[in-house]
Amino acid sequence: MTTETPTATTPAERAAARLSVGPYAVRPPVVLAPMAGITNAPFRTLCREFAGGKGLFVSEMITTRALVERNEKTMQLIRFDPGETPRSIQLYGVDPVTVGKAVRMIADEDLADHIDLNFGCPVPKVTRRGGGSALPYKRPLLRAILHEAVSNAGALPVTMKMRKGIDADHLTSLDAGRIAVDEGVTAIALHGRTAAEHYGGTADWDAIARLKEHVPEIPVLGNGDIWSAQDALRMVRETGCDGVVVGRGCLGRPWLFADLVAAFEGTGEPTRPTLRRVAEVMHRHARLLGEWLGDETRGVVDFRKHVAWYLKGFAVGSESRRQLAVTSSLAQLDELLAGLDLDQPWPAGADGPRGRTSGNNRVVLPDGWLKDPYDRAGVDASAELDTSGG
Repeated sequence: MTTETPTATTPAERAAARLSVGPYAVRPPVVLAPMAGITNAPFRTLCREFAGGKGLFVSEMITTRALVERNEKTMQLIRFDPGETPRSIQLYGVDPVTVGKAVRMIADEDLADHIDLNFGCPVPKVTRRGGGSALPYKRPLLRAILHEAVSNAGALPVTMKMRKGIDADHLTSLDAGRIAVDEGVTAIALHGRTAAEHYGGTADWDAIARLKEHVPEIPVLGNGDIWSAQDALRMVRETGCDGVVVGRGCLGRPWLFADLVAAFEGTGEPTRPTLRRVAEVMHRHARLLGEWLGDETRGVVDFRKHVAWYLKGFAVGSESRRQLAVTSSLAQLDELLAGLDLDQPWPAGADGPRGRTSGNNRVVLPDGWLKDPYDRAGVDASAELDTSGG
């Protein structure tokens, strides 16, 4: 593992360093990807602090129907920390009218400064109803949703995140990109995998380059297999994309955003914390969750899913890991962490894949979905589930 400090020195890297989304400059050109149950306000706070307030940090995905109905949980999810600027919400919807109402609500009530639309979710319970990464295959429906979103957003920039397509035989990103440009979308993020690939294998960065060539009018951001700042610079260099979207790469690694700032600005060294420093971040993460949820126990319980990601690569026994994954109070968490060998240095091999890695899945679709990509059929409202991804 190299500790060499990467710097933005190529024309592509320097161009990406000037990324803007609507009126908002994104410096460095790095976006936190929305992840269900992960990118809530506490996690965004951690990432933003490590980045020194630079970059763009997107909320968990919000379903448009739940927002319009003012669902209590949804209204909590759209609460932003006072220091978050710009406030960025990702929406997921399948009905153009409902999407338009949700966007108008955000604009009229000043709930956010930027809206991102999710067309990347690959999970079967969404795609089997025509939602998520299945939806862009129906070109008229995609156009109608984007039209309603942009026309109701007022001055707010609208962006979108999508995948390459359903599978290798049904690619949609180039058509979807052209539709997005036609309808006034401000920027596009592309995950270099199809729905069938889920999160397996290696992301196809060439697809990102092809999309950038196809829609030079607006920024294109690349997503997939960015585990380090070196990866981010390499993606920009190899694809010509205008910025990067980081998802699984920051799980248990919120300090990755400090590395990304250093990489694009050419300052500092990659962050290599000792286990003691990691434990401090773990405590703060759990505490922030408790404060956000209004209950310490709920916060620590919610934090449990992060434990394995933070500890990846460190010499921590299986029993200690098990106990840490069932904690229910900050005191218990601190006691268990204090019992570890906290002087351990950053371990070799601690970077790399975390989170979901499954791939080569059969995409479950509605009957006859692939028959005609240009029919004007809508999608059943049940496709709008509280699930994210992409």
